[in-house]
Amino acid sequence: MSANEAEETRDVAAQGGVVGGMTVLSRISGLARDVALSHILGAGVAADVFFLAFRIPNFFRRLFAEGAFSQAFVPVLAEYRERRDGALSRGARGGNPSQGRAAAGAEAALRTFVAAMGGNLGAALLVTVVVGVAGAWGLVALFMPGYFDDPAEFALAVDLTRIMFPYIGFISLVAFAGALLNSAHRYAVPAFTPVLLNVALMAAALVAASQASPSPEGAAYALAWGVLAAGVAQMLFQGPSLAFAGLLVRPKPNWRHEGARKVGALLVPAVVAASAGQINVLVSTVLASTLEPGSVSWLFYADRLMELPIGVVAVALGTVLITNLSRLHRRGLDEEFSAMLDWGLRLGILLGVPAAAALVVLGFPLVATIFQHGEFSARDADRTTIALVAYAIGLVPLVLVKIAQPGYFAHQDTRTPLKYTVASIVVNIGVSLATFRWLGFLGLALANSAAAFVNAGLLLRGLFLLGRCRWTSRLGRTVFATSAATVAMVAGLLFALPGREEWLAMGLALRIGWLGALVAGGFVVFVLLVLTSGIRLRDLRHRA
Repeated sequence: MSANEAEETRDVAAQGGVVGGMTVLSRISGLARDVALSHILGAGVAADVFFLAFRIPNFFRRLFAEGAFSQAFVPVLAEYRERRDGALSRGARGGNPSQGRAAAGAEAALRTFVAAMGGNLGAALLVTVVVGVAGAWGLVALFMPGYFDDPAEFALAVDLTRIMFPYIGFISLVAFAGALLNSAHRYAVPAFTPVLLNVALMAAALVAASQASPSPEGAAYALAWGVLAAGVAQMLFQGPSLAFAGLLVRPKPNWRHEGARKVGALLVPAVVAASAGQINVLVSTVLASTLEPGSVSWLFYADRLMELPIGVVAVALGTVLITNLSRLHRRGLDEEFSAMLDWGLRLGILLGVPAAAALVVLGFPLVATIFQHGEFSARDADRTTIALVAYAIGLVPLVLVKIAQPGYFAHQDTRTPLKYTVASIVVNIGVSLATFRWLGFLGLALANSAAAFVNAGLLLRGLFLLGRCRWTSRLGRTVFATSAATVAMVAGLLFALPGREEWLAMGLALRIGWLGALVAGGFVVFVLLVLTSGIRLRDLRHRA
């Protein structure tokens, strides 16, 4: 076995652990960032405008940095890496000049492909950024119609959008670099990179708070510049790791390159297919701009709490799955392909179900403890909790979507997930339009969950019909054990949970201690019951 092959057959759970660990750090720092934002912005008009303006570049951050670009790029990159690694392996064994030349040619082909992709992406991003900055007025009119009749709020939204829009270019290049590193099984640096955005925004929040006469509007401007600075820092941070991996190649646009054209054909469907959740949140945000002040902020803060379990479970699994499934498909290892998807589903269910239940039960304690201070009121906490519970209903389907989509993308099939994504977006828009006038922001959050169920159901049904995933006894045992343990955990949490007024009467230190005890106690109950059912740690390990 070659060194490359040995590297690729590492414990996949360990790879997921690396990504998950770094993602936990990213989400925790993101939570600290959101605490700072809630303190200086609260949930008023300035907060709504900033979150709406930030939604545009943040949409692209989640879209590209959390997998959509990789879904199209990595399977094609895997072809070039397989050819390169195979040629190097044969050259090492054979030692004759022709095999050496073949290995050198395969290495050159890989680098040429990377150079073409980097050049094409850079050129497209430059045009996009210039057009976006110049057309910020139109973007605000499109995505923030609720502020069109207020000149001051509209002008603030245009300014913030113009400052933050170039972040799209930086974060897309970061995603490109991250996909290259992930393909080489170097997961830590790409998974850590989002922490830099959180650090930059916390620094900007401190600068805003230190002003002689701080205002929410001034804080919004400081945070916008923090977003732009973070984009530059994230891009530069990837450079040394790319160089160390031998993947730092000078970009050279080549729109006719065979591999680049293949990625281009896959990219648009992959982007839409992988972005259902973000498109649905964006639709909710646009409609929320027409509702009562604070609606955008309540949805934003609730979505941020959802990001912790989704990032740790779904994004980590999706990142590892797309790389390894692409390699297994290239080698024709169908049984191993199915086994890996089974592993992903079992782990996603085991982690996602209790996380969703905990968010529903502990919603108000979480929101009140984390966000209720400074400009963030008890009323804001109540409404954010309502949005969080509605979002949490769709958490497990969102996790399953991230796990199921690589089962298609690894086969370079982006059209099937695209159809399912369009169906889920139609459901989201339909439910949103039918409910947001009489349920307000709650209707928008429920529409997101309904769309997630549709997308996950269609994706999983397709995988089972195609034979790429099968119902196994291990999967059934995991579903049963997880469900039973979650019910017991919820019962225990409800028994120990204080009432709303009791919680509000507590000081911050007591809230934190009680919340920590509830989370730890629920975790212990869940783990013990899962172990009692026969699930063991070794069942969650998988080797590609």
